[in-house]
Amino acid sequence: MWLMAVVAPVSFILGVGTALYLEEYAKQNKINNFIQVNISNLAGVPSVVFGLLGLTIFVRVFAFGTSVLAAGLTLALMILPVIIVASQEAIRSVSGELRDASFGMGATKWQTIIRVVLPSAIPGILTGTILAVSRAIGETAPLVVIGIPTFLAFLPGSVLDTFTALPMQIYNWTGRPQAEFQDLAAAGIIVLLALLILMNAIAVFIRNKFSQRY
Repeated sequence: MWLMAVVAPVSFILGVGTALYLEEYAKQNKINNFIQVNISNLAGVPSVVFGLLGLTIFVRVFAFGTSVLAAGLTLALMILPVIIVASQEAIRSVSGELRDASFGMGATKWQTIIRVVLPSAIPGILTGTILAVSRAIGETAPLVVIGIPTFLAFLPGSVLDTFTALPMQIYNWTGRPQAEFQDLAAAGIIVLLALLILMNAIAVFIRNKFSQRY
């Protein structure tokens, strides 16, 4: 939960903001086309590569260590391309007639984006975000690369504390030969699935609510 508290807002804000800039403000030139192609390519990069990136930048350069913040930013970078691409597709799907009607009523470009484009595109944006965050919840490869421990005897108190993630703990338990650890691994999987279902249910509820309004 600590990890998702960092991953979800960082990836959502940066992803949607980048998509809005590329779709609404950026000019169609070679530089922006190059950026667009690379964003699409990054969506298919293996997660372990983002782990190496996080290890270099967040763990060593910024000296965040094996903290919630370092791991959260690493996972946010990993799912960022997926959210950007999904958000761009949702923004493109907004009817041009809605934009024209908003401009015709005297609204500025920013007012049109905030009050017309975003509310209309939010169902598609949330769909991409749900899929991306769901992927981040179960990832272990980037966490292994940046050195997250598989066991801790305390809970983190802030985003700068060392932590362990539930997939890491499950991985640790399944490697133990004792039957008790196998039972713990099964219980951990159930808890992980319950958290995943809960987060997805909240996001789907918000998406459906906006779909009914727009």
